[in-house]
Amino acid sequence: MRRQSRLFAIAEYLRGRRTGITAEALAARFDVTVRTIYRDLDALRDASLPLHADRGRGGGYALDRSYSLPPVNFKARGAALLLTVGRWATELRLVPFAETLQSALDKVRSALSASAQRELAEVEANLHFVGVPALSAPKGVRQAVEQAWFERQPVHIHYQGANGPSERTVRIVSVVMERGVTLLTCDDLTREGQRTFRLDRITEAKVVPLS
Repeated sequence: MRRQSRLFAIAEYLRGRRTGITAEALAARFDVTVRTIYRDLDALRDASLPLHADRGRGGGYALDRSYSLPPVNFKARGAALLLTVGRWATELRLVPFAETLQSALDKVRSALSASAQRELAEVEANLHFVGVPALSAPKGVRQAVEQAWFERQPVHIHYQGANGPSERTVRIVSVVMERGVTLLTCDDLTREGQRTFRLDRITEAKVVPLS
């Protein structure tokens, strides 16, 4: 990647995340040396990009938080790929975040001009993904899991395990989407400890409001 292109790419990468990222991580991301990254960051500062560096754990280089970003502009080809992959992910019934994903995709589509939307329709018509897994979870379960995950709330589940049905109140720690199954690693608030549950074996789920 030429330096000018890399500088633009680094700026876009920093725009996309307001938390700090180390020079070492940037070097690995753009496959250059740390010394090269330091030179690039100096060049971006010289171009008036409001960069700052925080020390300590969780620190790194970031844009000033008061820096306001302009609206995101998509070309039809980039939007087509995002929307097609997003549509496929929505159809992939292993993904529990369908509503949040659909809302984000609608925003991407609405950002396009009329001519770009026409081009998008042509590109989308010829991009296809196949092989949607058969394992699924009820829509209500996916909605509850989605809300509980993003809002960091407990969720009460009815689970059909190998030893029969059970009810638990859990807090979702992580979500792992494998090729054929989605796994929820949870803190089990009913029996204490941590356990992994298969999404497709949850028959009912309800978010427990925080008191």
